[in-house]
Amino acid sequence: MDYLNTHWTSYEILDAGDKEKLERWDRVLLRRPDPQCLWPKDASNKNWNRADAVYHRSRKGGGEWEYKRELPEFWTISYGNMRLKVSPTGFKHTGIFPEQAINWDWIADRISHAERDITVLNLFAYTGAATMAASLAGAKEVVHVDAAKGMVAWAKENAALNHLEDHKIRFIVDDVNKFVAREKRRGRTYDAIIMDPPSYGRGPNGEMWKLEEQLPELIASCMEILSDKPLFFLVNSYTTGYTAGSLKNLLTLTLKKKYPEGTVEVGQLSLPISHDDLTLPCGITGRFWL
Repeated sequence: MDYLNTHWTSYEILDAGDKEKLERWDRVLLRRPDPQCLWPKDASNKNWNRADAVYHRSRKGGGEWEYKRELPEFWTISYGNMRLKVSPTGFKHTGIFPEQAINWDWIADRISHAERDITVLNLFAYTGAATMAASLAGAKEVVHVDAAKGMVAWAKENAALNHLEDHKIRFIVDDVNKFVAREKRRGRTYDAIIMDPPSYGRGPNGEMWKLEEQLPELIASCMEILSDKPLFFLVNSYTTGYTAGSLKNLLTLTLKKKYPEGTVEVGQLSLPISHDDLTLPCGITGRFWL
């Protein structure tokens, strides 16, 4: 299945190719590396030379932005009823993964039609777009967990942008595995769990994370803090080599096995490329719901 989002107005991939993509973030054009863009770019497309900033990778790892004009430290864009902060970082990211918008819509739809109070746990929650979607849709409580203090601070800024001060959102800086284990000991349960784990990572105290080795164990642990009638379980993966088929098998042998009446659906996240009517593959997502 291909999850293709076509609802963006303030974001657009103008062109892609030769392991690069040219994006419009509202009125700002950014040119960034992307290893999925393996086809040749259209050298005649002059928009490539109109980028406001270009990210250059370093042979030693990482990289830096080259600014063609002065840009603000950050600006905001909108998606539906959400406002989100955008800021180019030293690791080429901007604080938003636009392909995830199709999941934000799905999360909001599931929660708004649940006809009961829903508590949501968002793990590896980054800057919190999924947290905002869940809270804006009427979740009773959202618990937002990420090991990076800076990302949690960014998520709090997004909450303020969306005027969610009166909504119940708990922002927690912690290692995901340790947090889930503590919630189990406390007897806490959640109706919906979202996770967007990195391929590799470190917790706030140096804890190591490797998706291919630890994802099955984490999902098993999370199942122990699901409520008796969970609304959904959502898993994203950007790990090269971890296929949609592998993720579907994992969800089938865990969540589907425990809740046979549930549904498992897995597919590729994609975004349209305006210049030549192609699509850009952007990782995979797996959904389970009752």
